[in-house]
Amino acid sequence: MKTEPFGKTAAGEPVDAFILTNKRGLRAKLTNWGACLVEMHTPDRKGALADITLGFDTLDRYLVKHPHFGVTTGRFANRIALGKFTLDGTTHSLAVNNGANHLHGGPTGFHARVWKAEPLAAGNGVRFSYVSADGEEGFPGKLTVAVTYTLTDDDELRLDYEATTDKPTVLNLTNHAYWNLAGAGEGDVLGHEVTLHASRYIPVDASGIPTGEIAAVAGTPMDFKKAKTLARDFAQIGGTPGGYDHCYVIDHASAGALTLAGEAYEPRSGRVLKVSTTEPGIQLYTGNFLDGSIVGKGGKGYKKNYGFCLETQHFPDSPNRPNFPSTVLRPGEKFRSTTVHHFSAR
Repeated sequence: MKTEPFGKTAAGEPVDAFILTNKRGLRAKLTNWGACLVEMHTPDRKGALADITLGFDTLDRYLVKHPHFGVTTGRFANRIALGKFTLDGTTHSLAVNNGANHLHGGPTGFHARVWKAEPLAAGNGVRFSYVSADGEEGFPGKLTVAVTYTLTDDDELRLDYEATTDKPTVLNLTNHAYWNLAGAGEGDVLGHEVTLHASRYIPVDASGIPTGEIAAVAGTPMDFKKAKTLARDFAQIGGTPGGYDHCYVIDHASAGALTLAGEAYEPRSGRVLKVSTTEPGIQLYTGNFLDGSIVGKGGKGYKKNYGFCLETQHFPDSPNRPNFPSTVLRPGEKFRSTTVHHFSAR
């Protein structure tokens, strides 16, 4: 592992980059700003490496608003309706930053914080930790949270999350990497072939809030049980700006057990991404709000559908949906979650 300066925040806090390389040459670049995945270099079928995740070359662009490229999102990933939830009889009001709703922990959530970084004494990885104050962005409880990134010689990028709290709170963590297996900035991702091991999904209203239903994917454009291109049923999704932004219920998910949730294949390069997780859900997002105005790595503009996300997580608006798996964390409990990204080519 190599460590190098990545820049400073507006307050003068130093931020570092951590570069992990495995025996086959796969390379991950991380930073303690937002516990973020900045780069992920993997080989195509001919062995040529390319960076396959969207982001920026310098810290400065991460310091201003962006579409959560590569960051750890929290305290609650995805949306909470109207920025409110009730826990143990007390209603909590959160920062509202997505229309009338709360999204990804608020405008200064975990993605916009400097985390403490500790390179692993054993293994090729970095542990990032952060203490979220009681009341931060409206959430109750002092939360101590960590995410450990490990790049293995089995060509896996493993993310292990853990957290504790001193008051009852809610928690939903994910990594928000945007993938393009042809290479970051190399066109849209609609030709990627995607499989999701999910027979059900969470329908949402126009603002992305669940209706409360858990619906079957069979016979709908939401069905990825068999591999298909992202483009195949794209036009049937409807809405503005159109495209996928839906949470899928992973088949056979069980607490604490790694389950294969999704796979993506890019035919031109041959690159394959497989995602396994201990979480019950996976959010497919197809970069619908990218519009070319954001200039990313190498000066390339990120246009609509130039990246897709497979965000492993609990379901959106779970604190307001008693029929969804609970996201409540209480004192004395320890939150644990693992997601593994496996890279290959064929």
